[in-house]
Amino acid sequence: MATHEPVLTAARSESLGLAATQNFLGNSPDGYKLTIAAFLVLNPVALATVGPYYTGWMLVIEFIFTLAMALKCYPLQPGGLLAIEAVVLGLASPLTVYSETEAAFEVILLLIFMVAGIFFLKDLLLFTFTKLLLGIRSKVLLSLTFSATAAALSAFLDALTVTAVIITVMHGFYAVYHRAASGLREDDDDDLTSDSRIEPLQREDLARFRAFLRSLAMHAAVGTALGGVTTLVGEPQNVLIGTVAGWEFAEFFVRMLPVAAPVFLVGLLTCALLERFRLFGYGAALPERVRAVLERFEKGQAERRTTENTMALAAQALVVLFLVASLVLQLAKVGIVGLAVIVLATALTGITEERRLGRAFEEALPFTALLVVFFAIVAVIEEQHLFAPIAAWVLALPDAMQPTMFFLANGVLSAISDNVFVATVYIGEVQAALDQGLIDRALFDRLAIAINTGTNLPSVATPNGQAAFLFLLTSALAPLLRLSYARMVVMALPYTVTMTVTGLLAVRYWL
Repeated sequence: MATHEPVLTAARSESLGLAATQNFLGNSPDGYKLTIAAFLVLNPVALATVGPYYTGWMLVIEFIFTLAMALKCYPLQPGGLLAIEAVVLGLASPLTVYSETEAAFEVILLLIFMVAGIFFLKDLLLFTFTKLLLGIRSKVLLSLTFSATAAALSAFLDALTVTAVIITVMHGFYAVYHRAASGLREDDDDDLTSDSRIEPLQREDLARFRAFLRSLAMHAAVGTALGGVTTLVGEPQNVLIGTVAGWEFAEFFVRMLPVAAPVFLVGLLTCALLERFRLFGYGAALPERVRAVLERFEKGQAERRTTENTMALAAQALVVLFLVASLVLQLAKVGIVGLAVIVLATALTGITEERRLGRAFEEALPFTALLVVFFAIVAVIEEQHLFAPIAAWVLALPDAMQPTMFFLANGVLSAISDNVFVATVYIGEVQAALDQGLIDRALFDRLAIAINTGTNLPSVATPNGQAAFLFLLTSALAPLLRLSYARMVVMALPYTVTMTVTGLLAVRYWL
């Protein structure tokens, strides 16, 4: 018996080690697990050898890697491990992480409550956008409509709210066809992540439908940037920049117009050309069999619509009017308006069960947690002054060159990290330069415009550049549409080039 004991102990140890390895990051590929483990081992070594500045940059790149691999593993866990290690190593203090989170409390409330509020308006949204999708047969015109609508909504609402609408609508379209292609009834539960029930011919239609929805989602996501740059409420950093500059809603809009207007027109032109010539993954048309399913769904919904259903749609329409009016008139912070939307939409449509209420928060809360982890990485950037040398270099340039270089620098750094943080850092640097008499008020205004447009427009290059893009990437919709980080970068590339070049020329010659 004693002879076998070491063998049994070794086998048990091997079993425990295997179990621990399998539990680490769950079903992620082994190569991905090894990469994250290597990051966690290398960071302390780098801190001891090359110092905190370069280790900070390593950590930023590692975190971006976790975002890029979002479809392999949700970034919250690997990114969270990197953030915890950063605090343990002293690259960022818990107080700074809390401070960054507290500063973004308005955005966090927006995610928690507004996204859930949009969930309770999905019947009206699906009804409206189904009419739109089935009524416009030209893919070019449909894409332009989605992009322009997203831009207009983002200008008066905010990009995250509009993205939540996009996700809700696209998810609804996908669910309708996937359920029909799986041979299920409309009220049957359907695992949207599994195609096991779908026949080969319908699989081909499903693949084309995915491409169709992907292109519309990306056009609309870029549209949120085209419109979000123009007003105080369009993006979170706009409020910050406008407050520091002392610009009210109308003045902010007028000052952004010389850059925002040509970029908007070029953005729509880019949209039309991408669809017309089927470039960079765009151009997929709605398959006729899918159209037939959606038409049957719309007809069936109309036939089964009761008086109660009609009144529910009317109530949701009134809530939408309340939402738009509240945000345009800035009656309250966006997150508080979202909470009011939840209360009104559920009270007026008979949704009172806790279980049904809880489902609305499933989409937003994982992303909210990820955003707080992101603020930990931002704390590293702040405490290690990773961007400070660039600001000092730009401010040392001749006055005529500074707006152009601020636009480029803010664009590149926003794509690498986050546009809200970049705007926060650089508007602070410019304000300090004004207070010290290094620049005059006229140059300050030009630099503030360059910072706002620079953080809003070139940042579409990557999903982590804009919160709206990151929200789309980490949503439940992205894996259904096969919308990975790399695919988003490729599909955003033509927009990045045309919008950046146009914005750069506008800043150089029109400011």
